[in-house]
Amino acid sequence: MPNNASPVIHIAARCHSSVALMRASLRRFSLLLAGVFLLATCLLLYVSYRLEEAEEVKSLFYIKKAMEAIEDSAGSTVKDYAFWGDAYIHLHREVDTDWAFVRQNAGPTLYADFGFQGVFVVDGADRTVYSVIRGELESVEIADWLGQPIDGVVDQARAAAEYETSVTTVMNVDGMPAVIAAAALTPGTDPTVETDEGPESVIIFINVLDGDELEAIGADYGIRKLRVLAPNEVRSAAILPIGENGSAGTLHWDSENPGKRLLSVMLPMIGMAALIVLLMTWVLLRRTTLAARALDLSHTSLRNSQAALATSEQRFRDVAEASSDWIWEVDAQGRFTYLSERFQEVTGHSRDARIGTGIDELLRTETGTLSQWLRMPKHRPGISTQCSYIDHKGQTRITRLTARDMDGKGFRGTASDVTDEVEARRRIDYLSQHDALTGLPNRTRLQAFLDGKLKAAPTQDSPLVMLCLDLDRFKPVNDLLGHAAGDQVLNEVSGRLAECLRNGDLVARVGGDEFVLILTDVSSQDEVEALCGRLIKSIEQPVVMDEQEVFVSASIGIAMAPTDAREATELLRYADIALYEAKAAGRATWRFYAGDMNVRIIERRQLENDLRYAIKVGELRLHFQPRIRIADGVMMGAEALVRWRHPERGLIPPDTFIPIAEEAGLIAPLSDWVLHTACSSAKRWPEGVFVSVNLSSVEFQRGDVVKRVQNVLRETGFDPARLELELTESVMLEDATGALDVMRALKELGVRLTMDDFGTGYSSLGYLRSFPFDGLKIDRSFVNGLAENEDDKSIIQAIVGLGRALSLTVTAEGIETAEQLELLKAVHCDEGQGYFLSRPLDAEGFDALMASRKLGEQDPVIKFF
Repeated sequence: MPNNASPVIHIAARCHSSVALMRASLRRFSLLLAGVFLLATCLLLYVSYRLEEAEEVKSLFYIKKAMEAIEDSAGSTVKDYAFWGDAYIHLHREVDTDWAFVRQNAGPTLYADFGFQGVFVVDGADRTVYSVIRGELESVEIADWLGQPIDGVVDQARAAAEYETSVTTVMNVDGMPAVIAAAALTPGTDPTVETDEGPESVIIFINVLDGDELEAIGADYGIRKLRVLAPNEVRSAAILPIGENGSAGTLHWDSENPGKRLLSVMLPMIGMAALIVLLMTWVLLRRTTLAARALDLSHTSLRNSQAALATSEQRFRDVAEASSDWIWEVDAQGRFTYLSERFQEVTGHSRDARIGTGIDELLRTETGTLSQWLRMPKHRPGISTQCSYIDHKGQTRITRLTARDMDGKGFRGTASDVTDEVEARRRIDYLSQHDALTGLPNRTRLQAFLDGKLKAAPTQDSPLVMLCLDLDRFKPVNDLLGHAAGDQVLNEVSGRLAECLRNGDLVARVGGDEFVLILTDVSSQDEVEALCGRLIKSIEQPVVMDEQEVFVSASIGIAMAPTDAREATELLRYADIALYEAKAAGRATWRFYAGDMNVRIIERRQLENDLRYAIKVGELRLHFQPRIRIADGVMMGAEALVRWRHPERGLIPPDTFIPIAEEAGLIAPLSDWVLHTACSSAKRWPEGVFVSVNLSSVEFQRGDVVKRVQNVLRETGFDPARLELELTESVMLEDATGALDVMRALKELGVRLTMDDFGTGYSSLGYLRSFPFDGLKIDRSFVNGLAENEDDKSIIQAIVGLGRALSLTVTAEGIETAEQLELLKAVHCDEGQGYFLSRPLDAEGFDALMASRKLGEQDPVIKFF
């Protein structure tokens, strides 16, 4: 019996002795009840305070998690762009706005798809060299746009480049928090791109969280009116400083105030109870005799009520400690004896129907029955487990259950629905390991899969096979049809790759159009080759979009563990090297990694470094081969031919080092040197003699050819009419519209344009009609067979006639005999060049040749026959 029942029993024992004594006892009883009401009110206030405090902690937890998720997402996104060989080439070595913005590799889609209001690239000198503001290309310093310096973030991003990680921070931008993610631009795992010396450029993504976005974030987590605390706004407990020491501002939100709701319900009830007690006391004072007898009779009832009150208070304290959505209680046999009203609202099940049923019939755990978990060693407050149940709609829901022992009489506790939280975690885990576009595993999932398979120690008889697959002819799909079409092609290819694999194998997307496939339980090399054949055949099937067929192919590089490597990074590198060999072999094929491939890559890189040094220190030399007017032997000009005599390897032919220059990004400085040297040398020649320079199709696509030619003409003071630029048909094949615009701009400078190697392409006639050419050169393959092959003679005669019809100068290359020269003269070919007329000569030899062939000072014409 509770202690506060003793005065009541004492009053009942003396009720017959004296009315006065009864009244005094009633007064003391009233004071005691007043104390009880005061104590209950204080307890209620305390519980309200704890509920408010728990709500604040929960809200703060969700907001912190939301901010962390935003920062993680920004950091992951910037890594995908930073550790990418193409981005390193087009944003670090030089800023190619056509690649980055126009082709949307790092442009408007970052704002439209990911919400980054600011995209910046800061070069090694901490200058902003590329900026996209809300999807628009602008020229603005990042510090000016942010209103504050960002040197610290840039330095941290460069320091993190060694580990291929990004850095994130939160800053205050115009009163709003901005999530800033930065990473240094590196080639990543691309073996064909070498890292330059000097500080890395840093790419920075900025997401300014304005009021609408903050409120949307809060809504996702059940937080009302999430906002930045205004300077004049009253500060409450519901705040979260963000940034370093709150430098990015303070988040504020409206709490649910469960404590206030509890007080609004319970305080009136306590007040009403107090009023009733006062009225009862007044009645008892008026009827002392009857009250004494009634008190005696109600003694037993009072004891039972006090016991129920003690049980209720104990239950209330347990619930307050557990802070739950709904309350439950089971007996020693695990049958429900109590369920709160909230149970029916959350689960949809009837409380009355569940009372008396076993807890295992409703709730299930992954490790065993809930009854077994309850019988584990004593459950202290706070110990919980995760359960699942089927709600009234037949859907599986997840709940977090807490429990405490009732001294062997059963268990009571709380249950909170965490279905949305669990699903959110699963979604975050999935996105962190899968490509957002295709749904295939990404680099993270690939690395984990590889590590697991390599730990299993594959053997020679049961190797682990890696296929590195890159799409051929994919870039024109993006350029001509748009990124939406490119995405559709990638999705279709992803599905086809997955269909070709078996259970237990893996296909991952690791780059724009690059995939990695991991094969297990492969018995022979023939089986791998058969799979490669099926893969290429499947990919080469047309992709139909909007009644248009798109065709792509694939090249595959193959590496095996443990034959080639035992580490994941090495296996990836060797597969990339094999892929490079497959592309060099003509694409749409596959190659297995071999040790000499790595040697060739190293040699090629060394040659690339040597070429870079040769351009820098002037090891290159320019030779000139005369072009003669066939009708009378007058020299009309000379073709400039670059030569490289390596100090150790000797003379290296142009067809060896020109492709290296194109791939290594050295073609522009090499071409600038050739143009400048050729124009400077030709300036000394007689006025009527021109110089012809070849342009690579790779440098022609860069978009700065016109400016570079203009700069050379201005620096050398060379007459544009004496400069001829030779182009191959591949220039038009890559981008006909863009090539036409560049060629028209070059013509406006006053230079001549000639189509080189005419007759070896697919649609040269169409190009001659549409493009502003001044001349064409007949490929040497037709001249070589001129004397023996009547077909070649007819072809040359037709080309000469075509040139005259289109008012083009026709030049024959590779004249090596007098007979060939006479035959060309017979068909009225305009000009010619070749070893029969003159070999290519260095500048001194060419000047000497001109001096020896010059007719005189009064007549500067140079004649060869």
